[in-house]
Amino acid sequence: MRLHILGICGTFMGGVAALARELGHTVEGSDANVYPPMSTQLEALGIGLMSGYTAEHLQPGPDHVQPDLVVVGNAMTRGNPAVEYMLDARLRYISGPQWLGETVLAERDVLAVAGTHGKTTTTSLLAHLLESTGMAPGFLVGGVPGNFGVSARLGQGKPFVIEADEYDTAFFDKRSKFVHYRPRIAILNNLEYDHADIFPDVAAIQRQFHHLVRTVPGNGRLIVNAHDERLAEVLAMGCWTPVETFGIGRGDWQATLVEADGSAFAVHHAGERLGEVRWSLLGHHSVMNALAALAAAAAAGADPRALLPAFASFESVKRRMELVGEVNGVRVYDDFAHHPTAIATTLAGLRAKVGDARILVALEPRSNSMRQGAHAAALAPSLADADAVVFLHRPELSWDAGRVTAALGGRGTTAPTVDALIAALRAQARPGDQVIFMSNGGFEAAPRRFVESLRQA
Repeated sequence: MRLHILGICGTFMGGVAALARELGHTVEGSDANVYPPMSTQLEALGIGLMSGYTAEHLQPGPDHVQPDLVVVGNAMTRGNPAVEYMLDARLRYISGPQWLGETVLAERDVLAVAGTHGKTTTTSLLAHLLESTGMAPGFLVGGVPGNFGVSARLGQGKPFVIEADEYDTAFFDKRSKFVHYRPRIAILNNLEYDHADIFPDVAAIQRQFHHLVRTVPGNGRLIVNAHDERLAEVLAMGCWTPVETFGIGRGDWQATLVEADGSAFAVHHAGERLGEVRWSLLGHHSVMNALAALAAAAAAGADPRALLPAFASFESVKRRMELVGEVNGVRVYDDFAHHPTAIATTLAGLRAKVGDARILVALEPRSNSMRQGAHAAALAPSLADADAVVFLHRPELSWDAGRVTAALGGRGTTAPTVDALIAALRAQARPGDQVIFMSNGGFEAAPRRFVESLRQA
């Protein structure tokens, strides 16, 4: 079958394309801009990429065959020329999550990782743990896991690990993506308000999480954050599946910190000490992700004691506190954090590691919720561990970022462009500083440009 994927360079849809190619389909796709890292991965798989959303990409022609099926990403909207042609020509179409659920997941033991934060890292870690046992799981991750180098594969075993996003499915299906996955084991990592463009309040997100809970069978397992009251409220709506909880000093699966920065911790299950983990990740949120992945792997049949050494070889996902360079004693990180809670926990983990060293933050309000100002009030408190903050305040930002920088008590400034932001950081940076770039977008390659500016100084 010939598939054309609209929005192919997104991490999720790029993973769908890779899986379809592995199944033997002829795969091509379009995106507004064909860009790495996904374009590089897809081109290596022999997948044809087209820039822009034009009707011609879906039309038959001398050098082009009309697709048998169009797989539609959730970034597509009515009015898009490719979408309008697809509808007018009555081409067969389907959403990415539905295609995945019906074509790949239907015969697999699905382990779904849901939550406002930590999905990508926890999904990657769970796949790594299962791989270490020889289970050879399939997976689809919203990023590129360091241990695998690709965002998706079919695998040879029965388990399939998937990042289960609560964002909507497509312009014609406003349910969350994860309702299509029908997991046997589901991690509910945390639940906070986000995606202000589609959810009016946290209760709307809770309803979608309960839709996911309704799909997990009675002989499956729910792995739930013991600290999260909103998840407890979701389960109170009705639960038909055994639940195991996890937490730091709380729950069925517990961690006790050996190092304050989260780089070492002991694991206990049902009151019994299983052993100790030492790894490269930092922060309480990383410890919580680790417990969730360990509990899910155990639910899939793995021996949790035997899994503990595998944490030491876990290579995190790109852009999760990724060290991109160190120049003259200045360490520069690229991080995906874009929600106040993720920002706060990431900075707290780094602070616990570096002590009194200065932490400088460059922040781009890139997510829809950030750009709409839904998190504006929580941003300054989330930056408590930063010594200095440069906030990218593009002219088109609809709210005044000065509210955030004013609340930082002299520690914050704004910059109208990435060039100005890099210059502001360059003027402040000195040996021993830790500089973190935080955005869920490309940030115009700011972290690497900043490293280069340090080298040229």
